[in-house]
Amino acid sequence: MSRADRVYSTLIKRNEEQAQKLREQARRQVGGNGLRQVSAAALQSSGDQTVNASTVLPWLLHALGAPAALTGLLVPVREAGSMLPQAFLTPLILRVRHRKWAFVTGALVQAAAVAVMTAVAALGRGLGAGLLIVAALTVFALGRCLCSISSKDVQGRTIPSGERGQINGLATTAAGFVAITLGLGIRFVGGTDLSAGQLAWLLGAGALLWVAVAVIYARIREPDDVDVEPTEPTKGSDDVRSQDGGPERRRSWFAETWMVLRDDPPFRRFVGVRSLLLVSSLSPPLVVALSLDAGAQALTGLAGFIIASGLAALIGGRVFGSRADRSSRSVLRLGAALASAVILAVVAMVSLPAFTGDTWWGSALFVVAYFSLTLLHTGVRVGRKTYLVDMAEGDRRTTYVAVSNSVLGLVLLLVGGISSALVLLDIRLALLLLAGMGLAGVIAATRLPEVSAGVSS
Repeated sequence: MSRADRVYSTLIKRNEEQAQKLREQARRQVGGNGLRQVSAAALQSSGDQTVNASTVLPWLLHALGAPAALTGLLVPVREAGSMLPQAFLTPLILRVRHRKWAFVTGALVQAAAVAVMTAVAALGRGLGAGLLIVAALTVFALGRCLCSISSKDVQGRTIPSGERGQINGLATTAAGFVAITLGLGIRFVGGTDLSAGQLAWLLGAGALLWVAVAVIYARIREPDDVDVEPTEPTKGSDDVRSQDGGPERRRSWFAETWMVLRDDPPFRRFVGVRSLLLVSSLSPPLVVALSLDAGAQALTGLAGFIIASGLAALIGGRVFGSRADRSSRSVLRLGAALASAVILAVVAMVSLPAFTGDTWWGSALFVVAYFSLTLLHTGVRVGRKTYLVDMAEGDRRTTYVAVSNSVLGLVLLLVGGISSALVLLDIRLALLLLAGMGLAGVIAATRLPEVSAGVSS
């Protein structure tokens, strides 16, 4: 047994039965490939903290004197921008034999985008600087799009079922350590109010992290004996012939997306459940806004947000990772159910006539709620990633990732727009909408088939 295998076996509970289903070349490289994926994912998650669209970038726009209206574009651009193009890009990625190179390209694109943000933070000011930050975030999201499509396929080719959730969870835990350290460092250096110059150093470190991600991921060894989609249509394929009888042409990416959703009921149910589970991702910023409206001050510092996110990742990564290998479906249901319960409890407490946020227990309520929702979102994210990797093989997995993310990008824009409109009336209405979606997702998830292999004893 190699040193990499020994280290990997110490960190991950192996599933030898499922490992036999991998290609022989991949079986020999599981330990090394697993450690590289853990390292790359941990560095990527750490880099995400340095350019977080919910925390760091709003602070940066404020420090640059950019209009407050641009802040509302950050999360939609970051999330939808990384999801919507995936179905369009999938046919190109399917022609690449080793999918790791698509991931490496995406990581380098993200590094370049964050480098541009660094320069803007150091030199820019006002509206122009704000627009450049949003433009760079758009490019960053496209790079993340490439990584999202390819990473699931690389993991499916190189890591056996029963170990993938543990890898996702371990990477999340490692990123939690980094986030806590980063938050404490920010608190020590800048307190609650960082300058644009200080944030430029933070972004510069993030750009270097993505370069490191690309270098590590390039060393992953995918099996060579894999099939790639032909560049020309073949007989019996789903392509259609032009009206003049000329060469066959491929359907548009939109038509392909619709066909996958129409003809694959289990996958269609997964996409529906995933859309309902936005409760854990969209509610934390609303809880923060509700705390500020109530007069609480506990979550107003940038360091506090990062530390809370780090603690949630630190705890949730390992817990939910191993559980997802046993049953990723149960992780999805548990995360959505508890997140909805937390939201309903917060809304009920805040609605009490005597409630005020400027007391110690009022501030504690928001702190605990924010931490809990972030923790549960870690579980939902690990669960859905593991479920999607386990439910398909080969190019079908790549197609699933792209189609589900493209659909979710549209759903995110729709739900985000509706919840933003409700916030204008009352933040509690938006939270109740998300809680209702989460409970509906719990019920819908009961129809999902079990796809996890379980952890061998």
